[in-house]
Amino acid sequence: MSKELTSRATDYSQWYNDLVIKGELADYSAVRGCMVIKPYGYALWENMRDQLDKMFKATGHVNAYFPLFVPKSLFEAEEKNAEGFAKECAVVTHYRLKNDVNNPGKLIVDPEAKLEEELVIRPTSEAIIWNTYKGWIQSYRDLPILVNQWANVVRWEMRTRLFLRTAEFLWQEGHTAHATKEEAIEETKKMLDVYAEFVEYFMAVPVIKGVKTANERFAGAEDTYCIEALMQDGKALQAGTSHFLGQNFAKAFDVQFLNKENKQEYVWATSWGVSTRLIGALIMAHSDDQGLIMPPRIAPLQVVIVPIYKGEESKPVIDAKVHSLMSELKALGISVKYDNSDNVRPGWKFAEYELKGVPVRLALGLRDLENNVVELARRDTKEKSSVSMDGLAQHIIDLLEDIQQNIYNRALAFRNENIREANTWEEFVALLDTKAGFISAHWDGTGETEDKIKELTKATIRCIPLNNKQEPGKCIHSGKESAQRVLFARAY
Repeated sequence: MSKELTSRATDYSQWYNDLVIKGELADYSAVRGCMVIKPYGYALWENMRDQLDKMFKATGHVNAYFPLFVPKSLFEAEEKNAEGFAKECAVVTHYRLKNDVNNPGKLIVDPEAKLEEELVIRPTSEAIIWNTYKGWIQSYRDLPILVNQWANVVRWEMRTRLFLRTAEFLWQEGHTAHATKEEAIEETKKMLDVYAEFVEYFMAVPVIKGVKTANERFAGAEDTYCIEALMQDGKALQAGTSHFLGQNFAKAFDVQFLNKENKQEYVWATSWGVSTRLIGALIMAHSDDQGLIMPPRIAPLQVVIVPIYKGEESKPVIDAKVHSLMSELKALGISVKYDNSDNVRPGWKFAEYELKGVPVRLALGLRDLENNVVELARRDTKEKSSVSMDGLAQHIIDLLEDIQQNIYNRALAFRNENIREANTWEEFVALLDTKAGFISAHWDGTGETEDKIKELTKATIRCIPLNNKQEPGKCIHSGKESAQRVLFARAY
């Protein structure tokens, strides 16, 4: 397979697909709309998952696991949630196949094996979890419940795209139960902050924290909080959501508790989640026409070492030095690979690891050994430098931190340069068609106007930023009074 990538300027969508496939993150599957996450892509997901898991547990959460199948009656219990996901549901109706007597070697659904009740393959787990919580909660002493699960979900999509939108994807979903409204809202905002910290500190992607409009909020939620990121093509991507569910699911599943005043009360709830979609965000926020750019803090591989030699007699000398350096780096928690394969030239390896976004590449030959130096190349800027072997491990640690910060600063500068104000409908449309990015504009607060803007421009209100400045103005579409600006964008 050719490793050459389509350029971003030529076809951004094809560039993205090329990167995912040729960077060996994922592949297409025999199952329509589903993907195979390859080892390199899964190693990236594991790093993201493991770090998030630590952050969840540091805030008092524990992991559990709930069934993949949800009885349809349970799924229907919370009407808004059921209605919101109905068109995306995959449903199991039978539990057995049998041989087709008219077509030997083929299997058919056994009509006698029809389920008494159809099972929905979870598009989200509120229904099965809140039905379970009913048996766990009797008193305020049983609260709060702070549970997360790492799982797969299925949302049947007609138009799919690797990592960004697939019929099956991996994610985590937190589901918490609380004695008071205030505690549940505090939890919702706390987890939004955890997501924002993770995406900015580890993924080096700047985000805007905000709340969704009523039209855009999660089905069954009272409020949906979100983090929004900007991709290099000027489109927004929702990177994580945290939902205040009020008492909706507790009422749907009759989950009540005896409060401190000895009175029965419905439980207050939250749910929150991020998915493998974050890998898509990372790719589109940082990568270039030569390949992936991986932030060092979550890169599957932080350093690769390539030996430069001609005769086999020089290889053992280089090997000995490299193995010593690798031991030192590994002891410091750095993931490092020594690529001493002899089936391809060093130049091919350089291009391969540039494509895969490895933050630091180290080249070492006999002459370098004699001069006590190595050649270091950093992926983010492609700069090369000759560095002394004395204190090399610490130099690499410092370099990785510098790369991480530079990647974030670059993304932040791009994001900030692409937030623009529009005060009229004409300005709004012109910006959408020429500059893209986030557009800060007044909106009259009605769902009708929001829907009309979306219909006319395909732009949606990404969020109402938290701590938004109150600024009187006129709605860009209706001309009605508005108390604040909101952020619009076309989005993934």
